[in-house]
Amino acid sequence: MTNPLARLEDAIALSVGLDPETTERVLGTLAVVLLYGLARRLSRRLITRAVTEPATRYQATAAVTYVFGALALIVLARIWIAGVTGYATYLGLVSAGIAIALQDPLTNLAGWFFIITRRPFTVGDRIQIGAVAGDVVDIRIFRFVLLEIGNWVHADQSTGRVVNVPNGMLFKNPVFNYDAGLGYIWNELEIVVTAESNWRRAKDGLLKAVTGHAEVIAPDAAARMLQAAESFHIKLGALTPVVWTSVVDSGVRLTARYLCAPRQRRSSASVIWESILEMLAGMDDVDLAYPTTRMFDHAREGKPAMRPE
Repeated sequence: MTNPLARLEDAIALSVGLDPETTERVLGTLAVVLLYGLARRLSRRLITRAVTEPATRYQATAAVTYVFGALALIVLARIWIAGVTGYATYLGLVSAGIAIALQDPLTNLAGWFFIITRRPFTVGDRIQIGAVAGDVVDIRIFRFVLLEIGNWVHADQSTGRVVNVPNGMLFKNPVFNYDAGLGYIWNELEIVVTAESNWRRAKDGLLKAVTGHAEVIAPDAAARMLQAAESFHIKLGALTPVVWTSVVDSGVRLTARYLCAPRQRRSSASVIWESILEMLAGMDDVDLAYPTTRMFDHAREGKPAMRPE
């Protein structure tokens, strides 16, 4: 008695014009893809019901997806490679396929392997790669996903756009990680006071305003710096705020430099600016400088010996 499955395969092979062996492989491939999709969907539902914490749920879902994907690839390889005779022929076909069609996917796969082993960043880190910056919200085999910051929005605020970045970009562009190492970034605020102003008083007030909002994170920053020094050659320097003085065309420029959390750059600057404006409002001998035009009458204001007769 003939096997019903075998008769079905023969009928499909006859209708599509393929030999029975190829038809069997095609049907096996379709079955593997279908089972992979069902297993992935079922596992996601089970994990969603069992795990309530978002980060843990994401990691569990990603791990299960990778396991099912690897199993599906192994089964597909056994289905299609089983009938190929001779390792030389097989290796030749694989080499040609890799050279022609799989260069970018394999580069992305190597990038994913680099991410999970060397961990230049993890989900939740804020990074910049090339001209794109954002928070890492997903890492997959061929790409990672960023929630974009910056661009037309100032002070590293989110734009709301999601950016898909191929993993292979890791090998072509530097990666800037806001959260690795120190865990804080240096931010600078600049004010320019007129040359006639009491700039020393303004400098002391600016330093006081910045220190009042930055002193809370200094101990934590120092601890993280010591921890980062175990992995990187980082020299411990002063982590307290500082104000630098320089002269520009409009007057005296005071630059305040302080540490802040990467995601608090704009909010910290706003609070400090409000303190600075309130401070300057109470200083009668300090004026902010801005572009101005002055009319100079040489006959009345010039040096007496140089005035025209």
